[in-house]
Amino acid sequence: MTKIMPKEVLEQLMTTATSRTRRTLENIYQVCTEQQERGLNEFSYATIARLGKDRGIPAATSIRNNTGEHYRTLIKSFADLNLKPDKPTSNTNRGKSFTWIEELKDPVVKLQANILYSQKLAAEKLVKEIAPIDQVIEIFDGDSSKSTQQKLTDLEREALEHLISSEFMRKQKLELGPNGSILTSDEKETFFPVATLDAIKKALQHL
Repeated sequence: MTKIMPKEVLEQLMTTATSRTRRTLENIYQVCTEQQERGLNEFSYATIARLGKDRGIPAATSIRNNTGEHYRTLIKSFADLNLKPDKPTSNTNRGKSFTWIEELKDPVVKLQANILYSQKLAAEKLVKEIAPIDQVIEIFDGDSSKSTQQKLTDLEREALEHLISSEFMRKQKLELGPNGSILTSDEKETFFPVATLDAIKKALQHL
């Protein structure tokens, strides 16, 4: 169903309105347009009357009575135009514990409640994006009993133990050097750099 734009409604109403009513219609149109530009789908009579109080817009009670039919028609055109975008967050998709928002009478309080509810949904979406519910996060705290995947295999352990064994040192003509290094026995050249011996011992102890 094609909706009639507020501008067209205004032009149609102006053709049968008095000069005073025309001015009021123009002011109502301006206030509603400003609401639309703010992204606020709040077009209750009380809100429009309050925002247009200094522009000659009558009180909400005057808009509701018989003489306010033109005004109600124009305001409704804005409300209808913005009705669809707000449907996804209506009662059908809102959790049961938040259906009370639609029952609020004060339009300002209702608007604030809707904003807070939207922020809540946005925060929940962000949390799911950062840590999906089916994602398992593992933390290694240094305890080898809790990190079996990091432990050395028997073959790896034997290889490291052989590197620091006296048999390996003798056959390769090596000797212990300063700061955990291993040197050649004849020319005293570095065979394994500083801290190699310490690193191997720590690996054997913790892995």
